[in-house]
Amino acid sequence: MSKPTLGIIGGGQLGSMLATAAKKLKIKTVVFSDDIDAPAQKFSDEFIFGKYDDLNKINEFTSKTDIITYEFENIPYETLNQINKIRPVLPKPSINRVIQHRLAEKDFINKLNIRTTQYVAITNKSELDTEQNLLPGLLKTTTLGYDGKGQHVINSFEDLNELNIDFSKGYILEKLVKLKKEISIIITRFSDKKYEVYEPIENIHEDQILKQSTIPADISDKILEQSKQWAMMLAEELKYVGTLCVEFFIDRNENLYVNEIAPRVHNSGHLTINAYNVSQFENHVRAVCNLEQITLNKISNAKMINLIGSQITIYRNKQLAPNEFFFDYLKKEIKHKRKMGHLTTLI
Repeated sequence: MSKPTLGIIGGGQLGSMLATAAKKLKIKTVVFSDDIDAPAQKFSDEFIFGKYDDLNKINEFTSKTDIITYEFENIPYETLNQINKIRPVLPKPSINRVIQHRLAEKDFINKLNIRTTQYVAITNKSELDTEQNLLPGLLKTTTLGYDGKGQHVINSFEDLNELNIDFSKGYILEKLVKLKKEISIIITRFSDKKYEVYEPIENIHEDQILKQSTIPADISDKILEQSKQWAMMLAEELKYVGTLCVEFFIDRNENLYVNEIAPRVHNSGHLTINAYNVSQFENHVRAVCNLEQITLNKISNAKMINLIGSQITIYRNKQLAPNEFFFDYLKKEIKHKRKMGHLTTLI
């Protein structure tokens, strides 16, 4: 049986790593991106540049592919739905529609009796005044926003006077957790109750951008099992196909909360490329292309650090130790707070 051609929407580093994993499996990839300088074009077999609502480009893309996936969740639902009428899109566009909207996402999680922080929809400034019990809190746009974009820490109602917030966008206010640590679970679901679950990853953020990820996470057995169980429940309820990430908070009383679901491969799972026999990227390609499921085997403990902005320049000429693995995303321009690469160290 001939292998399918995989279409990837989005041309950033996650698209690059998906294309690299596909190449290992001898699967051809076509990347579709609205960024003419998208780095994934250096790793894929073919590249299509165009806006995500350009029907001619969508038709060109679908004509060259058999199965479509995506590297980020903020693609218009209409685009994914249109493509899904012609070629199967995995994960399903309906999943993305729920997870794109922070309020719908939290409601979905809570309906499964899985704990999140307290939250409420906010449509105007006066509503915040009546929700003082949720302060200090994090005010987030209900759609879009990542790496801290579209988010504001609100300690008191007076903070709003210093922030120029456009309430026409729609917001969610989440009560801040008294945070002990953050972890994530990367899980690949192949079909009904068939998963590969990576061990919990401990994460450290700086300026709301992931700085460091480590396995094993320094957590109790109870948290380890509960985080895996919740990730499996969420993947199963979504009838998800592919790799997803569930991000968690642990508070000072050892309570676990789901923070967010990312319906895609995830930054915190980069260390799986070197620390496991099958990476999160390869597992995603295997799942969406209906290839063989291989039992996970951890090769080594590991630590990954993101290289942000100009931090990349040191590593481009650095002599690496045998247990260090440097990934340069080959982005055309170095920008402040932009993820330019990462370094994984096996420990």
